[in-house]
Amino acid sequence: MEGWSQTLGAGALLGIAAGAIALILVLVIVFKMHAFLTLVLVSLLTAFATGIPAGQIVPTLVTSFGTTLGSVALLIGLGAMLGKMVEHSGGARILAEKMVSVFGERRAPFGLGLASLIMGFPIFFDAGLVVMLPIIFAVARRLGNNVLLFGMPAAAAFSVMHVFVPPHPGPVAATELYGASLGLVLLVGLLIAFPLWYVTGYLWGTYVGRRYIFPVPALFGSVDDDVQTNPPGVGTVIAILLLPLLLIFMNTGLDFLDGAGVVDAENETWVQVLSTIGSAPVALLISVLVATFVLGNRRGEHGTALEKVLDSALGPVCSVILITGAGGMFGGVLRTSGIGDALSDSLADIGLPVIVAAYVIALILRVAQGSATVALVTAAGLMAPAVAAGGYTVLQIVAITLATAAGSVFASHVNDSGFWLVGRLMGMDVKTTLKTWTVQQALESVVGFAICLVIFWIG
Repeated sequence: MEGWSQTLGAGALLGIAAGAIALILVLVIVFKMHAFLTLVLVSLLTAFATGIPAGQIVPTLVTSFGTTLGSVALLIGLGAMLGKMVEHSGGARILAEKMVSVFGERRAPFGLGLASLIMGFPIFFDAGLVVMLPIIFAVARRLGNNVLLFGMPAAAAFSVMHVFVPPHPGPVAATELYGASLGLVLLVGLLIAFPLWYVTGYLWGTYVGRRYIFPVPALFGSVDDDVQTNPPGVGTVIAILLLPLLLIFMNTGLDFLDGAGVVDAENETWVQVLSTIGSAPVALLISVLVATFVLGNRRGEHGTALEKVLDSALGPVCSVILITGAGGMFGGVLRTSGIGDALSDSLADIGLPVIVAAYVIALILRVAQGSATVALVTAAGLMAPAVAAGGYTVLQIVAITLATAAGSVFASHVNDSGFWLVGRLMGMDVKTTLKTWTVQQALESVVGFAICLVIFWIG
């Protein structure tokens, strides 16, 4: 923040952050205070406690809230509309029945997770999860109405791909900072993605899914089975769900080519136009319009009736959007307070092996301020000189890159907007989200780091 510098040390800032997190948990779990009000209140108190100038507190809160909503609101709103059209037309039920017939009832969570791994290659975590939700919900309704059993493996699949596999921004940023081979990072990331997901996503997801029973939330409005008299074919539903995937893949592919120097995104207009079309909000908008025509107009629904179907999808997701935005607000206050910089200075010379130090720094920064991207970029920036001077092999640098990414995903909790997104989309309370999603992210981080250590020793 211009004209202001933090005078508190890392210890004091960590103490304030820990106290703020504890206060959120007490207010939400013990006193049953609404999560949105809790996050706004604690964000305000934290801003005062960390010494952010009084005149800048409200702008900081609003900016952090708005920055999170800028992406989340569009993705969730458009994704809910797409999901509602797929569900209302009967397409979700038809595709769910097809998946169950292919994989069987016992292997349905595995099938959904595997499909999410494939979808997660080009599509970002939050966008992919929202697009996949109508299928997850339809399968869950058909096989016992237990959302976690089917939703947790799928969410974990999107997380694994987002954290470890280019062209997602985290591994790409770490690759650039460490000077690693992007192609080799991509190859290794793909090789470790499936076993990592199977252990920390599928096995853990099915365990918690049988331990915690949550009914499918009415995220897309009420289920209207009575209008599903003329459902679309499985191929039509798959094509509509693949449309945003293909558009976003075009965008991420162009980013990948731009980073490799094949195309010039700054000076070539056609690259910029295609990248805009392939951005997640625009891709989802196009997909909703196509779904409205194919699943609505072509099936005989028009005008007001179709408008009511789409409108019914927005009400249930308003709470998800606001709470996710407030979670981003809390994380934004912690970042503005300078906790990341203070921790970076304290951790720069801790005397650990480089790969361990990179992981630990990213992990601590992640837990302290919530943003995986900030944790990864900061840790990679700190450790890059040591990596450059260490004489490591090409494969060892790849291992260090992915180890840093593993640290940046550790233990998503209340200062991470993704924590609120997953919890609310699946209808979980805060306590259960901590027991399921936070632990899954910690397992994904630790197991991912263990694999990276093995690769480092081999390399």
